[in-house]
Amino acid sequence: MKMKKACLLFIILGSAAAMAFPALTAQAPAPAEDAFTVKAREFLAAMEKGDFQAAVRDFDATVLKALGPDKLETMWARQLPAQLGAFKKQGPARREEQQGYEIVLITCSFEKASIDARVVFNKDGRIAGLQFAPAAPPVKYEPPAYADPARFEETEITVGSGEWALPGTLTLPKGAGPFPGVVLVHGSGPNDRDETLGPNKLFKDLAWGLAARGIAVLRYDKRTKVHGKKIVADPGLEAAMTVKEETIDDALAAAALLEKTGGVDARRVFILGHSLGGYLMPRIALAAKPLDIAGFISLAGLTRPIEDTMIRQLTYLYGLAGNALSDDDRKKLDGLKAQEAAIKALTAADKGATTRLLGVMPAYWLDLRGYNPPDLAKSVRAPMLILQGGRDYQVETADYENWKAALGGRKDVELRLYPKLNHLFYEGDGPITPLEYAQKHGSVAPYVVDDIAGWISKH
Repeated sequence: MKMKKACLLFIILGSAAAMAFPALTAQAPAPAEDAFTVKAREFLAAMEKGDFQAAVRDFDATVLKALGPDKLETMWARQLPAQLGAFKKQGPARREEQQGYEIVLITCSFEKASIDARVVFNKDGRIAGLQFAPAAPPVKYEPPAYADPARFEETEITVGSGEWALPGTLTLPKGAGPFPGVVLVHGSGPNDRDETLGPNKLFKDLAWGLAARGIAVLRYDKRTKVHGKKIVADPGLEAAMTVKEETIDDALAAAALLEKTGGVDARRVFILGHSLGGYLMPRIALAAKPLDIAGFISLAGLTRPIEDTMIRQLTYLYGLAGNALSDDDRKKLDGLKAQEAAIKALTAADKGATTRLLGVMPAYWLDLRGYNPPDLAKSVRAPMLILQGGRDYQVETADYENWKAALGGRKDVELRLYPKLNHLFYEGDGPITPLEYAQKHGSVAPYVVDDIAGWISKH
């Protein structure tokens, strides 16, 4: 069956990814389900009845334009039955919230497989995104074998103060100390302190693994997770947001807090960024000069423009199906490329504009205009460690080579490429797809934790 490949083709609807499958059918909602879940089930029920006009009743304008009644009917009557067989029943519903959007996920069973229907609601209660993907199996997070809870203690802390305060966790080794410490800085999106993705928790693996090796770790929930609703509700806040407000300010606040924490050696505090955090590491390093940070670590740090990388990632995902793009899919991809071009055409006059391009507003893109992480890293006068997985399709080995070309000659910079590791730094084989992150449990490779701990101990 080819569903696993075909399901990776998607279009962007409003703020959410939407799969090229029709919507599904309903069963009576449980009494305890909230209003969004009830609306999602009603939407799916209309699909089963063939009432596609009713199904699109709550679509916002963007989704309606991209996925109207005729397209839903085509997908329901032709594409979905060919891949999954006859519909059987709806299953349990789950709820998420991201950046002010309310999300309902409903597992639906078919003859050949189960898939998750992901219905995204905006602040007006309209459907702003739709996605269908293989249902995640009941895989749970398990701590890695190298993490020994008997060797550390965890305490809840607060990073920053006032309206942007963030909850976090301090993982402190047992013993007299003082211990070296490291702050963990998230990748893109509204991440929690563990960088949870499916059954995987990259930052929890790192925190527990490093603490078991005598290194204090501070991790915290990202601003866009904790305060996402507030940001989206205020057009001025969202329009003005850049990576400074999204990431950098809170990373500095966390580092300042760790330096003042009992049991931590203030002279040996490091900052580690993953993905977007690694991409921003040079900017974080320069902004952190007053804190006299001991060193900086980048895991899967991008080196090329984000907008170009997003298109490259989407093109890769479309290609996973192994078939030529349909005219409809090609139009969708062309539309995203048009947004990429619009980003490059932005001028200073667009700084206050509120039209989203590839998910964020112009001020965000203008702030990153001309940013070249490896070039800026040349001016960072502190030790650096650059790590990259060879099976990562989000951040590629080409990015690693850019870091290497810029910094490879410095004695205080170490670079390591791990051929078998993916974007979350756990091992795998063969071509990589998003399912590897969402449906399989893995742990950060023990040698990565050893390399980070060993590098910190040298500095």
